Amino acid sequence: MTLDRITLRGLRARGRHGVLPAERELGQEFVLDVSLFLDTRPAAAHDDLTRTVHYGELAEALVKVVEGGPVELIETLAQRLADVCLDNDLVREVEVSVHKPAAPIPLPFDDVIVTIRRSRS
Repeated sequence: MTLDRITLRGLRARGRHGVLPAERELGQEFVLDVSLFLDTRPAAAHDDLTRTVHYGELAEALVKVVEGGPVELIETLAQRLADVCLDNDLVREVEVSVHKPAAPIPLPFDDVIVTIRRSRS
Protein backbone atom coordinates (compact mmCIF):
# COMPACT_ATOMS: atom_id res chain seq x y z
CA MET A 1 0.00 0.00 0.00
CA THR A 2 1.23 3.45 -0.88
CA LEU A 3 1.20 5.84 2.05
CA ASP A 4 0.01 9.43 1.92
CA ARG A 5 2.03 12.32 3.30
CA ILE A 6 1.15 15.20 5.59
CA THR A 7 3.92 17.80 5.77
CA LEU A 8 4.42 20.59 8.27
CA ARG A 9 7.14 22.89 6.94
CA GLY A 10 8.91 25.84 8.54
CA LEU A 11 7.68 25.43 12.12
CA ARG A 12 9.78 27.75 14.29
CA ALA A 13 10.66 27.44 17.96
CA ARG A 14 13.33 28.74 20.28
CA GLY A 15 15.55 26.23 22.04
CA ARG A 16 18.79 25.97 23.98
CA HIS A 17 20.36 23.07 22.13
CA GLY A 18 24.03 22.83 21.24
CA VAL A 19 27.45 21.87 22.47
CA LEU A 20 28.70 25.37 23.28
CA PRO A 21 27.82 27.03 26.60
CA ALA A 22 26.65 30.19 24.79
CA GLU A 23 24.09 28.15 22.83
CA ARG A 24 22.68 26.82 26.09
CA GLU A 25 22.62 30.26 27.73
CA LEU A 26 21.29 32.41 24.89
CA GLY A 27 19.26 29.91 22.91
CA GLN A 28 18.45 30.26 19.23
CA GLU A 29 15.72 29.63 16.72
CA PHE A 30 15.26 26.17 15.24
CA VAL A 31 13.13 25.45 12.19
CA LEU A 32 11.37 22.11 11.70
CA ASP A 33 10.11 20.30 8.64
CA VAL A 34 8.12 17.16 9.41
CA SER A 35 6.53 14.73 6.98
CA LEU A 36 4.19 12.05 8.28
CA PHE A 37 3.45 8.99 6.18
CA LEU A 38 0.07 7.37 6.79
CA ASP A 39 -3.10 6.20 5.09
CA THR A 40 -5.48 9.18 4.94
CA ARG A 41 -8.24 7.32 3.06
CA PRO A 42 -10.34 6.56 6.18
CA ALA A 43 -10.28 10.23 7.19
CA ALA A 44 -11.20 11.37 3.69
CA ALA A 45 -13.95 8.78 3.29
CA HIS A 46 -15.68 9.91 6.49
CA ASP A 47 -14.48 13.55 6.53
CA ASP A 48 -13.32 12.77 10.08
CA LEU A 49 -10.41 14.47 11.83
CA THR A 50 -10.17 11.65 14.37
CA ARG A 51 -9.03 9.31 11.57
CA THR A 52 -5.97 11.35 10.67
CA VAL A 53 -3.32 13.47 12.38
CA HIS A 54 -4.38 16.83 13.83
CA TYR A 55 -1.41 18.84 12.57
CA GLY A 56 -2.19 21.80 14.83
CA GLU A 57 -1.89 19.64 17.93
CA LEU A 58 1.22 17.98 16.49
CA ALA A 59 2.82 21.40 15.92
CA GLU A 60 2.22 22.33 19.57
CA ALA A 61 3.75 19.05 20.78
CA LEU A 62 6.84 19.51 18.57
CA VAL A 63 7.39 23.07 19.80
CA LYS A 64 7.26 21.83 23.40
CA VAL A 65 10.10 19.42 22.61
CA VAL A 66 12.24 22.18 21.08
CA GLU A 67 11.51 24.53 23.98
CA GLY A 68 12.08 21.74 26.52
CA GLY A 69 15.21 20.21 27.98
CA PRO A 70 18.37 21.00 26.03
CA VAL A 71 20.46 18.43 24.17
CA GLU A 72 23.90 18.81 22.66
CA LEU A 73 23.15 17.38 19.22
CA ILE A 74 20.40 18.29 16.80
CA GLU A 75 20.48 14.61 15.86
CA THR A 76 19.16 13.88 19.36
CA LEU A 77 16.54 16.60 19.00
CA ALA A 78 15.43 15.16 15.65
CA GLN A 79 15.02 11.71 17.24
CA ARG A 80 12.90 13.13 20.06
CA LEU A 81 10.70 14.87 17.51
CA ALA A 82 10.34 11.69 15.46
CA ASP A 83 9.33 9.81 18.61
CA VAL A 84 6.53 12.34 19.23
CA CYS A 85 5.24 11.83 15.69
CA LEU A 86 5.35 8.04 15.98
CA ASP A 87 3.35 8.19 19.22
CA ASN A 88 0.32 8.49 16.96
CA ASP A 89 -0.63 4.94 15.92
CA LEU A 90 -1.78 6.13 12.48
CA VAL A 91 1.72 7.31 11.53
CA ARG A 92 3.74 4.57 9.82
CA GLU A 93 6.84 6.61 8.99
CA VAL A 94 8.13 10.08 9.69
CA GLU A 95 10.83 12.29 8.22
CA VAL A 96 12.10 15.09 10.44
CA SER A 97 14.47 17.88 9.41
CA VAL A 98 15.88 20.16 12.08
CA HIS A 99 17.34 23.40 10.73
CA LYS A 100 19.84 25.35 12.80
CA PRO A 101 20.29 28.54 10.75
CA ALA A 102 22.25 30.33 13.51
CA ALA A 103 24.72 27.51 14.15
CA PRO A 104 28.04 28.81 15.50
CA ILE A 105 30.08 28.47 12.30
CA PRO A 106 32.57 31.28 11.64
CA LEU A 107 32.03 31.17 7.88
CA PRO A 108 29.20 32.33 5.62
CA PHE A 109 26.48 29.67 5.31
CA ASP A 110 22.73 29.46 4.81
CA ASP A 111 21.69 26.64 7.09
CA VAL A 112 22.66 23.46 8.90
CA ILE A 113 20.07 20.68 8.57
CA VAL A 114 19.88 17.22 10.07
CA THR A 115 17.25 14.98 8.49
CA ILE A 116 16.21 11.59 9.85
CA ARG A 117 13.61 9.09 8.69
CA ARG A 118 12.08 6.62 11.12
CA SER A 119 9.50 3.85 10.72
CA ARG A 120 7.22 2.08 13.11
CA SER A 121 8.81 -1.29 13.85
